[in-house]
Amino acid sequence: KLKNVGKLAGCTLFITGASRGIGKAIALKAARDGANIVIAAKTAEPHPKLPGTIYTAAQEVEAAGGKALPCVVDIRDERQIGDAVQKAVDAFGGIDILVNNASAISLTGTLETPMKKVDLMLGINLRGTYLTSKLVIPHLLKSRNPHILNLSPPLNLNPVWFKNHTAYTMAKYGMSMCVLGMAEEFRGQIAVNALWPRTAIQTAAMDMLGGDGVGKQCRKADIIADAAYAILSRPKDYTGHFVVDEDFLREQGVKDFDQYAVQPGHPLLPDFFLDETPESLVEKMEQHGATPAFKPPSSSSATPTSGGPVESTFDVIRGVINEDVVKSTQGVYQFDLSGEHTGIWFLDLKTGSGSVGQGEPPAKADVVMKMDSSDFSKMFSGQLKPTMAFMSGKLKIKGDMTLAIKLEKLMNRMNKAKL
Repeated sequence: KLKNVGKLAGCTLFITGASRGIGKAIALKAARDGANIVIAAKTAEPHPKLPGTIYTAAQEVEAAGGKALPCVVDIRDERQIGDAVQKAVDAFGGIDILVNNASAISLTGTLETPMKKVDLMLGINLRGTYLTSKLVIPHLLKSRNPHILNLSPPLNLNPVWFKNHTAYTMAKYGMSMCVLGMAEEFRGQIAVNALWPRTAIQTAAMDMLGGDGVGKQCRKADIIADAAYAILSRPKDYTGHFVVDEDFLREQGVKDFDQYAVQPGHPLLPDFFLDETPESLVEKMEQHGATPAFKPPSSSSATPTSGGPVESTFDVIRGVINEDVVKSTQGVYQFDLSGEHTGIWFLDLKTGSGSVGQGEPPAKADVVMKMDSSDFSKMFSGQLKPTMAFMSGKLKIKGDMTLAIKLEKLMNRMNKAKL
């Protein structure tokens, strides 16, 4: 690990979204130097699905050797940010570093993304980052070595990073554009940089996107915390950089990256926005037995036929569904398959002891899943996780997302039945 050298002792860091995940990891790394941490996040009461609150994070910061100021902040609310900034200045005498980490994600296409979600992503990622920066900058200008660090990617304009989730990419790139503009605007006064991971990082968000199996393909948030620490230790003339964690830490002399792996030795899932060609990345990953999160759709133009592997998959499904499965699922699925075995199939896990068949379901589908027939076969044989297929744009889901997650449990049962 990158050693703490006391560079941030006595500095005040204002970190958005610091109650868990990457934000908290950066807070704890700075706290070990004896820094003051303003934990600006929304979670004051324990969340049913997410770990930690601003108060539990504050306890961890104090235990690590820092001083903590937990503030309830929704970064879409100008007054809440303003109040937290004032409290920070009153408590610690100023602000030296701003880390814009808070972020919302929905990896959905244009027709599948409700405007409420679009507003959330633009409101937190883009507007929230801009607004928090705007309110903190007057205080940063009084600091000896001020920094703004945004957790956002290099501006890669390859359309592959837009086509499956245009709204998320726009919102995330909005954070990166803040870096591009503000680094130049405040050159010589404030260092403004972006930091992005080379691989997927294990966080609550990643668990929700990738399901249980994704963890071992990730690195721990410590790698981002170490890279952030190294950036924030640099003088303010280090500015306008779009830093990738691994590359930057190599420059700092870090050689052992296995220490950051959740499961050392396991192939890692590359993060979004970084490739030159997605195809070559997919190839590399498949050689290592990993599940690529963004395999480009295959352009199969074979004559559509039904039956074959799809029909035999539904035969296996028929064998494992029963009243218990129906009781625990309560959903009707429709599969719109393209490619070699084009056709519509349904899986009714809402009535009686369940049923499957070709054509549209007898009752309206609760969730419609569109994909290539070869990906469908891979999904039900356990070679492709639905969540990963969805993240990569191979699988389009319309309707109840929780039912898609329940389907993963059924697939696990099927694969056990086959063994």
